[in-house]
Amino acid sequence: MSDYRVAGSCLCGSVQYEITGHLGIFQYCHCSRCRKFTGGAFSANMFVAPDQFRWTKGEVHVARFALPEAKHFATAFCRCCGSSLPWQAQTGKAVVVPAGTLDADPELRPSQSIFCASRAVWFTDPDSLPAYDEMPSRKKRKGES
Repeated sequence: MSDYRVAGSCLCGSVQYEITGHLGIFQYCHCSRCRKFTGGAFSANMFVAPDQFRWTKGEVHVARFALPEAKHFATAFCRCCGSSLPWQAQTGKAVVVPAGTLDADPELRPSQSIFCASRAVWFTDPDSLPAYDEMPSRKKRKGES
């Protein structure tokens, strides 16, 4: 894994980072905290050791929020565009990398979903929905069965 390198960034490009490995954990989390932070049905996170992570640009633009009562959870985001960014777990043993911020294939796939009992009541498995390669036209959406 010595040649493994993947870069990541925020939406506006003000913040960039690089990871040089992973802990083999890539998971979807359905807990209410992750839903609140991402605004989605779940978060998709990879975990890396702190020594496998480094900011390469704009660390000054990274803001962090940690819930005092949370054992592991925290969040980080770009002060310029609001994008989610990697954050160090409160234990200090791992950096949580929001997979959507990666700029290339991490060569790892999600292996589990956690906190499924907390899954949003409105969650629908994406595989059960119509899929389009681009934004469908209004006519096509209304005409779907």
